[in-house]
Amino acid sequence: MKRITTWIFALALLLALPLRAAEDETLPERTLKKLVAQQQELLAEAAKDHSKVNQDSFRTQIESVCSGYEVLLRDNPNMAEGFAAYGYLLSKLGQDKEAIRILLKANELDKDQPLVKNQIGNILAEQGHPVDALTYYLAAAKLAPKEPLYHYQIGTLLHEARDDFLKAGEWKAEALDKASHDAFKQAAELAPDRIEFTYRYGESFYDLDPPDWDAALKVWAALEEKAQTSLERETMRLHAANILIKQGKTDHARIVLSTVTEKALQEQKQKLVAQLPALPDK
Repeated sequence: MKRITTWIFALALLLALPLRAAEDETLPERTLKKLVAQQQELLAEAAKDHSKVNQDSFRTQIESVCSGYEVLLRDNPNMAEGFAAYGYLLSKLGQDKEAIRILLKANELDKDQPLVKNQIGNILAEQGHPVDALTYYLAAAKLAPKEPLYHYQIGTLLHEARDDFLKAGEWKAEALDKASHDAFKQAAELAPDRIEFTYRYGESFYDLDPPDWDAALKVWAALEEKAQTSLERETMRLHAANILIKQGKTDHARIVLSTVTEKALQEQKQKLVAQLPALPDK
């Protein structure tokens, strides 16, 4: 399963480190702040355009930062925020086995870091351990219930690893699909302006048995009102038309489909048109 934490949010792990004001900082805290700033700069630069990054220089600088963490944590073995930052860096470098060991240490030292639990869940999910990942995602959401990404990740994990959860025997299909839907709903309600959350909430109605089509139509109508482009608006209409067809409201669906004119959507439109009953000969 793909790691689903966004780049911007993942950087929050570093920004959220509970360091004190500069005048009250200890030497280890100043060292950590310096290391965090260095890795932020290196990772941000690499994210801009990977092709333009001098790999030898990047590797040398990253190795220097990693060495700094090793020394810092050797001398300060109870520095939870240091382990958190280092574990995150290792995960970004693809060193997941070592990253999860470091992050688990951070979690052991301070069990109230939702971002650490979230990152552990990300790695476990990517490594194909969704049931274990869910435990950490749920723990992160419990610590920070107003963070929409945590709920979105729970919904995504339950949906994408549906077969794994069913095979584990602790979930029934209906309850699993509803839990995924409810997680997407919570993410959408917490961040109504995040299209990736609200759109996925709308899609999740298709997974319910039985689905609440009237509620789904309201979601797609609201998304259409917020759409920024004609393509986005007409995409929402395709979803509305699809639902109307499922409800047997084919005349209404035909009217909605007639307003879909974007070239990029014609293939999807025709698939829905094919489901409509033929018009009587005049």
